[in-house]
Amino acid sequence: MALPTCPRRWRRAWLIALLLVAAEVEAQQVPVGQKLLGTLGLHAGSQPDAGLYLAARYLRYRADELVDRSGASIPVGLELDALGASVGLGVTIEVARLSTWVNAAVGISAAHASLETDRPEASLDRAGLGDLFVQPLKLGWRTAHLDLVAGYAFYAPTGSFTPGGARGGVGRGHWTHEVSAGGAVYFDRAQTWHLTALASLDVNTRKREIDITRGSTLQVQGGAGKRLLGIFEVGLAGYALWQVSDDAGSDLPPVLRGARDRAFGLGPELGLAIPAIRSRLTARYEYDFASRSRPQGQIFFFGLTSAAWTPSR
Repeated sequence: MALPTCPRRWRRAWLIALLLVAAEVEAQQVPVGQKLLGTLGLHAGSQPDAGLYLAARYLRYRADELVDRSGASIPVGLELDALGASVGLGVTIEVARLSTWVNAAVGISAAHASLETDRPEASLDRAGLGDLFVQPLKLGWRTAHLDLVAGYAFYAPTGSFTPGGARGGVGRGHWTHEVSAGGAVYFDRAQTWHLTALASLDVNTRKREIDITRGSTLQVQGGAGKRLLGIFEVGLAGYALWQVSDDAGSDLPPVLRGARDRAFGLGPELGLAIPAIRSRLTARYEYDFASRSRPQGQIFFFGLTSAAWTPSR
């Protein structure tokens, strides 16, 4: 994909194109959700025990390469750096008569993203609160060797959104509806070895103030892990994303028509349980590969989840 040369019309097109790409990093830092690649890891499809949970997460995404729809690197001198911090609340209730767990969650985030290219007019610097994540219902089922989960969530456009501007908030300016299903397989009765995955379908509505609708995406996150000495966990986490429908709208730049995102990532994860404060620390690193129509970079993730309340047994 060659760089456009027609000054005004193509400058605006490339600015919007880069904003759309960067928005996938800026506004998806949710504490109890899976929209941003690399946020789930070794417990993607696991069913948590009954209780009330608090979550705090920090994520950094860095990329210096923009890839076109055929997999070729676009020479724009890309430097993308995005930081996100988020907090969330989740609750799990066991319905013993139905052998079912009922889950709900809510989360909000703040983020800062800077994007620089060889063209100053196609650069940006944005910060602010992100969109609200709400999962009103997720159901789970458990056996000694298997967890199964299925749920519905939505992302409400509560964050500030400024289409076509280099500065502004990090909101995405549209609603997203998400359905997910997955599970975890445990290979021993003590559940020290496990393999997990969660598949999610995101369907987006039209953006506010601009006629652009992002295409739907299908993603899978998960990994394989091993618990050691009762408190440590090590494993390999990964993700995959495919855009399953085209972006649409009269304001969509011609350079983006028919271009569909695709990405894969893989990397190590370390976990530490702290029984004294009923908490779990997580550190994860994942690297993009085989990307299409998006930046290709690396993710650094740190998370803390604490059980604020658990039912007495």
